[in-house]
Amino acid sequence: MIVALAMAVVLGDVASSMAAKSAAIVVDAKTGKVLYSSDANGRRYPASLTKMMTLYLTFEALAKGRISKNTPVPFSARAAAEPPTKLGVKAGRSVSVETAILSMVTKSANDSATALGELLGGSEPDFARMMTAKARQLGMNGTVFRNANGLPDPGQFTTAHDMAMLGIALREHFPQYYGYFSQRSFLYGRQRINGHNRLLGRIKGVDGIKTGYTRASGFNLVSSVSDGNRRLVAVVMGGSSGRSRDNQMAGLINAYMPRASTRGGGGLIAKAGGDSPIRALAKVFLPKHDAPTPDEKPAVEEDTTVASAEDSAPVVEEIAPVVQIKKVKTVAVAAATEVPAPQVVAAYAEPAPAPAVDPVNTASVPSGWAIQVASSPKQSEAQAFLDKTSKQAPKVLADAAGFTVAFDKDGVTYYRARFGGFGSKDAAWNACSALKKKKIACYAVQQ
Repeated sequence: MIVALAMAVVLGDVASSMAAKSAAIVVDAKTGKVLYSSDANGRRYPASLTKMMTLYLTFEALAKGRISKNTPVPFSARAAAEPPTKLGVKAGRSVSVETAILSMVTKSANDSATALGELLGGSEPDFARMMTAKARQLGMNGTVFRNANGLPDPGQFTTAHDMAMLGIALREHFPQYYGYFSQRSFLYGRQRINGHNRLLGRIKGVDGIKTGYTRASGFNLVSSVSDGNRRLVAVVMGGSSGRSRDNQMAGLINAYMPRASTRGGGGLIAKAGGDSPIRALAKVFLPKHDAPTPDEKPAVEEDTTVASAEDSAPVVEEIAPVVQIKKVKTVAVAAATEVPAPQVVAAYAEPAPAPAVDPVNTASVPSGWAIQVASSPKQSEAQAFLDKTSKQAPKVLADAAGFTVAFDKDGVTYYRARFGGFGSKDAAWNACSALKKKKIACYAVQQ
C-alpha cells in the first residue's frame, strides 16, 4: 500500500509536470532560426497535434503513388469506436483518402486518423512505430508516438521544438498537399463540416496547421503564417483555455513576424548555418532526398485561417447518406460519401526505411541499442520510473527517448522501462556506466 501510494504521488507529479505550464517556440521558417523559446524542449502530451504526423505519412504515401486520393479507407470496429471528435463512419464502411484528410484537418476526426493508420501501417501499433521512426528521420528526438490520433496515452509525448520541426517539414516536403491545412470546411454527403478554430480570420497570413486538446495536454496549437516575404512556424502547448492559447499565439506572431528574415527560402532549411538551439533544423533537418518533387497543388481557395477542430468539440448530428460524389466549387475539395468497404483492402506497409537523417534508432523503432532501467507489472509505474530517471540524469539521456515494452512471464504481463536512441553498443554501455555512477541500475540491450 505504501509503494502504491508513493507511485501515485510520482505519477501525479509526472502528469502535473507535463501540464503545469505552457511551452512555446517561434521559428523563422526560411532560415530555421529560433526567434522565441519557452520550455521548448519540455516534454508535453501532443493531443491532436499527433495527426500532423499521420498526415505527413499519408502525404508521403500519396507522393510515392502507394495510395491515391480516391483510395478507400476502411473503418474497422476499432476505428469506428474511437471517441469524439469523429466523422462517424460505421464499422465496415469506408471513405476516400481525401475525405479522411479533410475530416482530420477541419474536424480533427479521431476515427479517420485511426482508419488511415490501419490502412498505411496494417495496424495502429505498427503505424505508431512508423510514426516514431519518421520522427527520428526528421530529427524529432523528443517525440514518441503510440497512436495515430493523439487520444490520451502516457507513453505518447513530444516537445514544442519537435512540433515546429514537423510543421516546417509538412510544408517543405509536401507543398502539393499543404493547401489542405487552410480549409475552412468541406462537404461530407449533404452535410458541411466546419472547422472550429477561433483564429479564423483573426490574423492575416495564417494558413495552418493544427489544434489539439486533451485534459492532460491543455490547449495546443501549431500555426504557420506568412506575411509578404517572411514566414514563421509557431507552437503553443499547454494553454489553460482555447482563448488564452489563441491570444498567446496572436501575440507571438505579432511580436516576431517583423523579426523574421526576408531572405532565404531558395532551398530547404538544411542549408542554413549557425548555432541555432534548434540544431536539427540547421544541421540534419529536411533532407532533399526526402522532399518529393511538387506535383499539381490541390485546387483550393486561398484564405488566412487555421482550419482545425478542437478535440473537445461536440459530436455533430448523424450524417445523411448520399450515394454519389458531389463537387461544389465554393468548397476547397468536395468529399466522397460513406460507401461499403471492399472485402479485401491491402494495407500499405512502409518498406525498409531509407538511411535516416539521424541514424539513431529509438523508442518504438524495432532495432538498435537501448538501456533498461526498470521492470514493473504496471505500465504506469514503468513510465513513472522513466520520467524520474530522466530528471536524475538529464545530460546522460538528453538525446534518448524513454519507452515501455510489454512482455509476458508466467501468465503475467510486465513492462520494461527503457531508453532508446543509441547508435551503437558502446554508446549504450557508456550511457549505462554514467547512470550507474548516479546509482541508477541499468543494462544495455539490443532490440
